[in-house]
Amino acid sequence: MTHLVVREAKLPHTERVVPIEAVSEASPDAIQLRSRQEQLHSMEPFVETHYIRERMPDVEGSILFPYSVPQKVVEVPVKEQNIPAGELAVHRGAHVHATDGPVGQIDEFLVEPDTDLVTHLLMREGHLWGKREVAIPVSMIDHTEERTVYLKVAKNQVAALPPIPVHRWWA
Repeated sequence: MTHLVVREAKLPHTERVVPIEAVSEASPDAIQLRSRQEQLHSMEPFVETHYIRERMPDVEGSILFPYSVPQKVVEVPVKEQNIPAGELAVHRGAHVHATDGPVGQIDEFLVEPDTDLVTHLLMREGHLWGKREVAIPVSMIDHTEERTVYLKVAKNQVAALPPIPVHRWWA
């Protein structure tokens, strides 16, 4: 793990890309940063908005169809995630797909404290009355797209992973 995305507490709740070196302490319930709030405000935003110009039909104007449709130029917002080069972004809540279909959602990450490397993705699998949590080794990840993690293994291999006990303060 090289960076975290931290959401500011105050409006407009901007999400910032924070280097892992800025973390002084972490527990299952909280992450403490070394940075002061002013330093957090100066860090890169996670989502950047760019505007592109596009021609759109002017539906308010007169339409001389089929000969011509008046056009207007509008600025369309395009949002992009600011992911450091060569890095992979995995989000809590991301869907997990095995080679033969969906298997669950990412709930948490296991990080090796000495190296700051993510070793496993914690995933809840199953339905409301039969949920269990499993730790998926990062070596099983094939690739990610948008908010989906694709695995190199089939559903039965995920089902064969041992369940892990997770104790949360809210559960």
